[in-house]
Amino acid sequence: MHIVLILALDTCDARGSLALLRDEVVLEVEPHNTAEDYSAWLLPAVTRVLTSESLALREIELFAVAAGPGSFTGVRVGLATVKAWSEVYGRPIAAVSRLEALASESIGSSPYVAAFIDARRNQVFAALYRRQAAALQRIDEEMVIVPDKFLEWCAAQAGSDTIDWVSTDPACLTQTPQSPAHRAPTETVQEVSALLAPRIGRIGYRFARQNHLTNALSLDANYVRRSDAELFWKGPAHHAA
Repeated sequence: MHIVLILALDTCDARGSLALLRDEVVLEVEPHNTAEDYSAWLLPAVTRVLTSESLALREIELFAVAAGPGSFTGVRVGLATVKAWSEVYGRPIAAVSRLEALASESIGSSPYVAAFIDARRNQVFAALYRRQAAALQRIDEEMVIVPDKFLEWCAAQAGSDTIDWVSTDPACLTQTPQSPAHRAPTETVQEVSALLAPRIGRIGYRFARQNHLTNALSLDANYVRRSDAELFWKGPAHHAA
């Protein structure tokens, strides 16, 4: 496969970032360290990153974007921007789960990896993965769930096998009455930086090698949590209780 220039975006919450990669090599990273909305920050940040490498947007060959879960506004901004670029420049898109990117940062060796991010409202965005050789296979769907229920569900799925817990927000689980340490003394929560754009870019590169890409027409958001309007009319979200 020829060398691929990748622009990776994560706008799923206020701790987002973007990264420029050549294949799996990270060239530039810019975190969203500002109170600016993504609608105001994103394009100037992209210009800064590209200019630092003397590149233009038309030279990017693959757009990798965190498709969720996260805030409605943040996810929408990221996806709408990438869709526009894809249409204008005719480039493919790699839609990456932010939870998969998080799980991929695990440094443990347990058979299972549980990834979770603070979703506010005393809930977490979460998913459980089984290690399969060098890959991660997700167990069931991504979910929004109260932390102790997520721990109970993961324990039921893993049985006697150990779990590596990974999060940008470990206190969501470690400060609950039920914590990984209560399940097994050797289980702790690995805290991972919220700077996930480089990992999203690397997963996007893997997706490209596997021909697991999409386009502007097919790209879809993975909010997991429904909007307040939907919650009011349709009842509680899956796994929320």
